[in-house]
Amino acid sequence: MEHSKDLDGGLSALGEEERILSRDYEEDWRMEYEPKIAAFCCTYCAYSAADLAGSMRLQYPPTVRMVKLLCTGKVEPIHLLKAFEAGADAVFVAG
Repeated sequence: MEHSKDLDGGLSALGEEERILSRDYEEDWRMEYEPKIAAFCCTYCAYSAADLAGSMRLQYPPTVRMVKLLCTGKVEPIHLLKAFEAGADAVFVAG
């Protein structure tokens, strides 16, 4: 097996072809990745805007989950942390 130098100067057990193939696989994986997003939205502002966008047949990714709140001013940090614990990759609050 051919050894090549890493960026840090160490020896790598991967040959050049294997490096290229693994890099291509990583790029394919990044292109297929769709983050799960939790959106905490105010009933009268952001949620209404999202509803209007739906009426206009605009689409957003199916991996976005909206949580309708009466007021986003009452969102506690624990709610955001619980969304991450439940598997969300990103969380945002829109009022």
